Amino acid sequence: MTPAPKPAILAAFEAAKGFMPTTEGLALYAAALEAGRLGLPILEVGTYCGRSTILLADAARQAGVTALTVDHHRGSEEQQPGWDYHDPETVDPELGVMDTLPTFRRTLRGAGLEDHVVALVGRSPQIARIWNSPLGLVFIDGGHTDEHAGADYEGWAPHVAHGGLLLIHDVFPNPADEFTGQAPYRVYLRALASGAFTEVSVTDSLRVLRRTGAGI
Repeated sequence: MTPAPKPAILAAFEAAKGFMPTTEGLALYAAALEAGRLGLPILEVGTYCGRSTILLADAARQAGVTALTVDHHRGSEEQQPGWDYHDPETVDPELGVMDTLPTFRRTLRGAGLEDHVVALVGRSPQIARIWNSPLGLVFIDGGHTDEHAGADYEGWAPHVAHGGLLLIHDVFPNPADEFTGQAPYRVYLRALASGAFTEVSVTDSLRVLRRTGAGI
């Protein structure tokens, strides 16, 4: 039986701003619970307003590990004004630019999970360059350009411990989804072709891979 979060946690997830559907959220939660057994931190790239962070944090709490989440909180390409995924409520009225950090903090506090998450505020490649500890899980859910998705993979996949999990979100094989999912799809193909990762499961656009070899 697939483990599920308690109703209050699931309700907080579903109420939070974000784009991950519940089916994928439940798969994310199950993967995080499994990875937590390694006793290592679990890390998310692409916080946005904390929707998926809720599930990672609750799984980390149960496993006795820490969840980390990386984001500059200025929004990815498709979340900027004029794009379909833009939310005017995330714009700082004084600066006129996106700032999802306050919403993220309110989301975590409302779910009672502040003490189980470390927010790393900055650009993913910059943080990855100074990171030097193994991770039980890396969840790539950041920018959807080849530049950004590729940099997230190159920066964080090397830190996935042997037996740990690499999760990639928004994997869409259909070329019609060039903007929203082809870059993550190419990262997914690259991970499989590397020989370092083996596919564990597919849930809609979420891919779960396990490190079974060296390299990336």
